[in-house]
Amino acid sequence: MTDLDDAVREIAAEMTTRTFRGEVASYIPELAHVDVRAFGMAVVEADGRVVAAGDSEIPFSIQSISKVFTLTLALGMVGDRLWRRVGREPSGNPFNSIVQLELEKGVPRNPFINAGAIAVTDVILSGHQPRVALGEILRFMQFAAQDQTIFIDKAVAESEKRTGFRNAALANYMQSFGVLENPVDFTLGVYFHHCAIAMSCRQLAMAGRYLAHSGRNPATGFSVVSPERARRINALMLTCGHYDGSGEFAYRVGLPGRSGVGGGILAIVPGKASIAVWSPGLDSSGNSHLGKIALEMLAKRMRWSIFGD
Repeated sequence: MTDLDDAVREIAAEMTTRTFRGEVASYIPELAHVDVRAFGMAVVEADGRVVAAGDSEIPFSIQSISKVFTLTLALGMVGDRLWRRVGREPSGNPFNSIVQLELEKGVPRNPFINAGAIAVTDVILSGHQPRVALGEILRFMQFAAQDQTIFIDKAVAESEKRTGFRNAALANYMQSFGVLENPVDFTLGVYFHHCAIAMSCRQLAMAGRYLAHSGRNPATGFSVVSPERARRINALMLTCGHYDGSGEFAYRVGLPGRSGVGGGILAIVPGKASIAVWSPGLDSSGNSHLGKIALEMLAKRMRWSIFGD
């Protein structure tokens, strides 16, 4: 066994002993039923070797982690024109805040807060029927992970749609400023469904490989995005990937990462590995409580922080 094998196994074992695990995202009714005791971790190295432990094969709702992949798609469609409709700065506010959106005349602060991700979804939707746009997003996720079994959890999507009043408010407010071009119901429908994509830690870590290797899938040699674009997506993940907990994550873990209220986190070690961790209990910012701890431990043990040892 390698140091990485030992580290992943030992960290996963320690996480099972932790008594405080955070709270599940009960404001989405379907997520309220997830077992808070679950924990999984998977690491994919450059050569494709997967090191995994715990509940790493159980699919979970990736929620806002999907926004990394929709951002990739939107940039591929419209390039830097995307930044006319969404900013690139940390928000410092909760993920579903409307206050900042009002102050900044309907332009979301970054593509990872809810308003920004809705605007990105609207870009992907333009010129397509919702079903076609959603199919394109799902196929991209399957392509990135090289796994056709990845699916949309329709029960979670419907649960989000029934309770997504704040997201509807954000979308309608943006449309009043012309930031959204499509019918709000269409854009929100695609948004709720791509947030409801279900993946395991192994699948998610596999899907993130292109961001760890300068935009290229090392298994196929296929370029998903340019090295410059991969670097910039990673920069946004580092500065904006954890809502108003982004600075704390950068301080403690030191890796580009993207969290979701389903309890997952995708983290990138540039040039070395893609990591996915899942623990459904969240902290006050909506990030996985144990997921952050596990990633901090792994980054420290493997000396993977982008800021040095």
